[in-house]
Amino acid sequence: MVRASAGAVVVGVDGSDSSLRAVDAAVRTAAERELPLRIVHAFVWPLVRIPRGHVPVAPPAGGEEMSGGLRQEAERIVEEARQRACAAGTGVPVEGEVVVGGPAAVLIRQSTSAVLLVLGDRGLGGFAGLLLGSVAEQVCAHAASPVMIVRGAGHAAGPVVVGVDGSATSAEALAFAADEAVRRRTDLAVLHAWAKPVVAGLTALTPLVCDVDALISAAQQVLDRAVADLGRSHPHLTVEPQLVEGRPAGR
Repeated sequence: MVRASAGAVVVGVDGSDSSLRAVDAAVRTAAERELPLRIVHAFVWPLVRIPRGHVPVAPPAGGEEMSGGLRQEAERIVEEARQRACAAGTGVPVEGEVVVGGPAAVLIRQSTSAVLLVLGDRGLGGFAGLLLGSVAEQVCAHAASPVMIVRGAGHAAGPVVVGVDGSATSAEALAFAADEAVRRRTDLAVLHAWAKPVVAGLTALTPLVCDVDALISAAQQVLDRAVADLGRSHPHLTVEPQLVEGRPAGR
């Protein structure tokens, strides 16, 4: 199968409703960016139990060929997703591929030629447990491209939200989010969270002396620098800076 050129939107599928929603989001995004869409299903050889543990079933002679039934099911999943993407009527070039390998490894490799990697928030097979443990952590930590996790329908009219912390990676995320807000013709909410330091072993009854005003001032500087950068790079974008207290993931 001919691969899409570098710069495609890539979506991982496994036949679940969640991954099909990811296909819907991916084809819309590809159309907005005028890019091709590549649909990928990761196939892992089943394990068989023997007295000493589990081992993968060896592929048949030829190495890359799968047994008929397993191959057909994998291809069915990809074809279902491909037809769904084509039915959207966007005119986006769509290709599908079954790739042998573990989900995280496959997705990370695919991200090297992707502008964006799109995934659903739950899985059945090829990407099962995506957001429940190590697969999600590996993909988000090591993907070469931005990763979009599709959770339900979302709020089409809402702003794009980005968290900043003053790091170089944060600056890249900020630039990506700003471009996305412009593309979606919406506002950009720039969020920075701060929290009082926590020392291991101390309880709520143990007072921890810290200069809260200094913490807030430092946090505000991080947020102000981010907003100032946007004023230069995206002068017509409406930006909503938000400084909040608490853990970043909880905001």
